[in-house]
Amino acid sequence: MLSFIKGFLDCFSGFGLLLKPGIKRFVLIPFVINLGLFSLATKLLSDQLDSWLEQLLPGWLSWLEWLIWPLFAITMFLIVFYTFTIIANLIAAPFNSLLSARIEAMLTGQKPEDINSDGFIKLTVRTIKSEVQKILYAIKWFVPLIIITLIPAINIVAPFLWILFAVWFFALEYNDYPLANRGQFFEEVKSYNRKNRMRSLGLGSAVFILTSIPVVNFFAMPIAVAGATKLTTKVNNNSGTV
Repeated sequence: MLSFIKGFLDCFSGFGLLLKPGIKRFVLIPFVINLGLFSLATKLLSDQLDSWLEQLLPGWLSWLEWLIWPLFAITMFLIVFYTFTIIANLIAAPFNSLLSARIEAMLTGQKPEDINSDGFIKLTVRTIKSEVQKILYAIKWFVPLIIITLIPAINIVAPFLWILFAVWFFALEYNDYPLANRGQFFEEVKSYNRKNRMRSLGLGSAVFILTSIPVVNFFAMPIAVAGATKLTTKVNNNSGTV
């Protein structure tokens, strides 16, 4: 439980790291991407929620609408915002890697590496490849989760399953940036998260809370990158290995 709390606090400490000198300029692009996509997700959810419920709720269960509607709304919120989070991270991946590298250099006292145009192209290719691997991993779990969501009565548990998966995936998503900067691949990132399961779940839980709060969710991505970088740097220093 102590490890969970540490991971949770690591994420929220990311906000203070973003205010450090030399860091703020690396936050702008991820923030703008997050702002645009989450605004679009909010509009889509507000415009379509009622019509989606009418299409998916069988007539013979209409008397249960008072109970099913909140659960359905939560599930749709998770699906829409989770999907847009994946898209936002795919677009912002190279910039998140740069942000993570700068924060780690600040935390360790090392001089940050200068990235020229060729280096940025290589960074972009590497991070997009990693994001695609994470998307494929997510799809593997999306399919059974969506099936459960569409089955009447059984779908009552769907919101809880989506939350659990979102928390775990957020930990994978954001711990990947600092670990990839150290040459780790996605399979190694998954192994790292399993090894530090409770601390990673603490981080993922904090990210989930940040992405669920209106307005705050616009800042969630850079805060999570900073928090994950702090987490992996501390764990790395304590264990001597990643």
